[in-house]
Amino acid sequence: MPRRVLQGIVTSDVNEKTVTVEVQRRFTHPTYKKIIVRSKKYLAHDETNQVKTGDRVRIRECRPISKRKRWEVVTDAAEAAAKA
Repeated sequence: MPRRVLQGIVTSDVNEKTVTVEVQRRFTHPTYKKIIVRSKKYLAHDETNQVKTGDRVRIRECRPISKRKRWEVVTDAAEAAAKA
């Protein structure tokens, strides 16, 4: 089964090897047919501590690292765009 990959913006990098990533999703309301934006925060593992607040990153599902941390930072999306 493939691991889920999400893209979001880092909102906090205070903790050691952990960043908080806010992921937004857009969907249409079933009754009113209006586009709604919802956001959720995930704790992600950042082994190298290179990601800073405001960076756009991709996170991937992984094994449980701590009580709330089940995601890991895959790449910095801006860095990936610069290479392409």
